[in-house]
Amino acid sequence: MMRNKPLLTVENLCVGFPTGEKGGLFRAVSNLSFTVGEGEIVGVVGESGSGKSVTALSVMRLLDNARYQGSIRWSEEGSVTDFLTCSLKDMRRFRGCRMGMVFQEPMSSLNPSMRCGLQVAEVLRLHLHLSSKEAKAEVLRLFAEVLLPDPEKAYRSYPHELSGGQKQRVMIAMAIACKPRLLIADEPTTALDVTVQKTILELLLQLRERHGISVMFISHDLGVIANIADRAIVMYRGEKVEEGTVRELFLNPTHPYTRGLLNCRVPLDRRYRRLPTVQDFLSKTDAETANDLTQCISEAEWRQESENCCKKPPLLEVHHLQKEYPLPRKLGQPRRSFHAVEDVSFSLYEGETLGLVGESGCGKTTLGRSLIRIYTPTSGEVLYHNRDGSVVDLAKLPEKEMRKYWQDIRMVFQDPKGSLNPRLTVKEIISEAMKENKLGTEAEITERVKYLMSRVGLRPEYLYRYPHAFSGGERQRIGIAAALSVNPRLVIADEPVYALDVSVQAQTINLME
Repeated sequence: MMRNKPLLTVENLCVGFPTGEKGGLFRAVSNLSFTVGEGEIVGVVGESGSGKSVTALSVMRLLDNARYQGSIRWSEEGSVTDFLTCSLKDMRRFRGCRMGMVFQEPMSSLNPSMRCGLQVAEVLRLHLHLSSKEAKAEVLRLFAEVLLPDPEKAYRSYPHELSGGQKQRVMIAMAIACKPRLLIADEPTTALDVTVQKTILELLLQLRERHGISVMFISHDLGVIANIADRAIVMYRGEKVEEGTVRELFLNPTHPYTRGLLNCRVPLDRRYRRLPTVQDFLSKTDAETANDLTQCISEAEWRQESENCCKKPPLLEVHHLQKEYPLPRKLGQPRRSFHAVEDVSFSLYEGETLGLVGESGCGKTTLGRSLIRIYTPTSGEVLYHNRDGSVVDLAKLPEKEMRKYWQDIRMVFQDPKGSLNPRLTVKEIISEAMKENKLGTEAEITERVKYLMSRVGLRPEYLYRYPHAFSGGERQRIGIAAALSVNPRLVIADEPVYALDVSVQAQTINLME
């Protein structure tokens, strides 16, 4: 693709955050330079914690406590504005109007106490000075453009009443409401299943064609970048390590880190003894790594492992599980229910990994939460086999008695931001269950927390940070470490690697294996 006239120019950008120590500064982005041309889609790719989201938020000037060096220049109609030197009052003329942003976590980016339609209408009234009636008509048009199935219903709905994919489309509608010149999409498809992901990518390409907008597309998924971007920038630990057209990066990557990202994707046609990670490509030669990748489990070994698991008594037996939610009753009509889970039965054996697959909204999360009694099943049995051979039906246990089983059965939640207590440090979050169950002295617990952090790819110096200081992928790793902290017999992992980049996905799967 021909390089268009630059709309956004980032030059030698450095972003740091005070650490709390005297004069201490953590540098999240170092000497980053790139451009986004008019009508161009530029992908920014890298592992979680590599500085992608910090870069996007810096372009919008949404980081209050950051320290900046370098320049972020906006070129439009012959005038140039440096976002790092202009006032916040001037920045408001660009945010929402000339630049729109789709944030990483739609679940927590929308106001939970405000109807979705009114949130988008607010942007139109503020920037375009439309009346309430005009704003509503425009919101309904936008909702139709982003392919929301029932625009009127979505307009009246609160965020919790929409699925993850629908919330993400509301965010896109809000971002494009004022027809911005640049759209910054921060992991817009990470939390979505593959069918909705494809729809969102096609939608962004259509918006580029219709409105000529430029897109800065942030993702850790190279497959997504290959489908949508014209050029891509690869970031590692806050620095740009490679840049080029998508074709160049995929066919001839020059940096070991880029080669690692490309080779860490889980294959569907074979099963490795251990999944490769980026560190394998950074610390070994290509020949050594290729040798490691040839060590696959044969189909016969795979089948034998499964048969050996099934020879033992089951750890968990689920019989005819149902979970229903009552629907609002209309006058003169019989009471109706929504069946979230209906007549599900399966067995899970000790040492076995059971996969549960389906699109968003099919009942996966409800089933998992019903097993651990966050939700109480409407009917059915959840038979858990204790270490002493006795069997208990978890579906019928009172909550007080159920708490005794929360050491043996742990859960990794789907939404890492919503499931971590924002008032606790990482150490407190991971050690909470260990302290509750008195599993060692303070020193022993601290050492185990450090060990678990290293196993999920977090640095020990993050011990006393709070959840807000981490990226979405890093928060997910904290949740996984907390679930594994008490050596449980059963882990219910609800989309445990959806927010993680391919290398940390591999690292996490290796750890759970």
